[in-house]
Amino acid sequence: VVTFETLPKFDIGSFEDISVERPVAQVADEDIETALQSLAERAQEFEDKSDGAKAEPGDKLTIDFVGKLEGEAFEGGTGGDVDLVLGAGTFIPGFETQLEGAAAGEQRLVKVRFPDDYAAKTLAGKDAEFDVTVKSVAAPKKLGLDEELAKKYGFESFDAMKAAVRGNLEADFDKASRDKMKRALLDALDSRYSFDLPDSLVEQEFSNIWSQHEQESKRTGQPLAEEGKSEEETKAEFRKIAERRVRLGLVLAEIGKNAGVKVEEKDLTDALVERVRMFPGQEKAVWDYYRNNEQALAQLRAPIYEERVVDHLAKLIKIADKTVSREELFKEDEE
Repeated sequence: VVTFETLPKFDIGSFEDISVERPVAQVADEDIETALQSLAERAQEFEDKSDGAKAEPGDKLTIDFVGKLEGEAFEGGTGGDVDLVLGAGTFIPGFETQLEGAAAGEQRLVKVRFPDDYAAKTLAGKDAEFDVTVKSVAAPKKLGLDEELAKKYGFESFDAMKAAVRGNLEADFDKASRDKMKRALLDALDSRYSFDLPDSLVEQEFSNIWSQHEQESKRTGQPLAEEGKSEEETKAEFRKIAERRVRLGLVLAEIGKNAGVKVEEKDLTDALVERVRMFPGQEKAVWDYYRNNEQALAQLRAPIYEERVVDHLAKLIKIADKTVSREELFKEDEE
């Protein structure tokens, strides 16, 4: 006796009756100004203050420090020649403010309490002391949105830099619009089709999702159960997500098959190049891994195929553009 699963058969039908909204927003001059200001801050330069000058918010301090819990130095609590911009909020709350007014060569005892949700659970919620030596104090130079800034980023002129920033922002806005449209389309497809799902596919997808959730839980120290729910209730919610993904995967695969959608070799190569760039120094090993592992290559191919099917469907359904604000465009979906 042989028992095996088969993929469900279902009628795709037509898509002319599907209508979705596509939120769109225009890139405003203030958006470009904000982006340019951010780039200027990243390229911020500092100059040493005179001897005895006191540190003020915005100044950059170079410090050595030793952190202690109950008088004993703890792992990861020691640093040397660390740059710290007062007011940037990059250190534990309360750390930076206690260094205001310090001068180069001064030593200070900084007392802080680690946040209750601190990533390192061995430190979360605990009181600590840091012996800090201020080695130098530097004041920020005046920021300029000008030709000099453009040259720092490799542009021929400030106008060219502004044009590039506008282009990048418009690309971000277009992607956000498409993502929202795609989500609405997938929601419509999910509610449109109902058929029995292969248990093995659902279980495999659920295992992947739950495994990622467990890893994230270990990394953050958060419980597996979502707030206000038991672990079993949380698993039930994740299983619904797995079922949705499997259902939509089968639907999109069937639509793509009927439409003759294919992933070109160039598209796959481009995706592989992008993945390889994420592992500097290991490029050849990563390239060989994907090229010699059909299953890994399929993981790169799947999202490209999905996008091609969405492109195909976008030509068949009704899409109504809706003008929204920038905030609304980039607001994350609650679900």
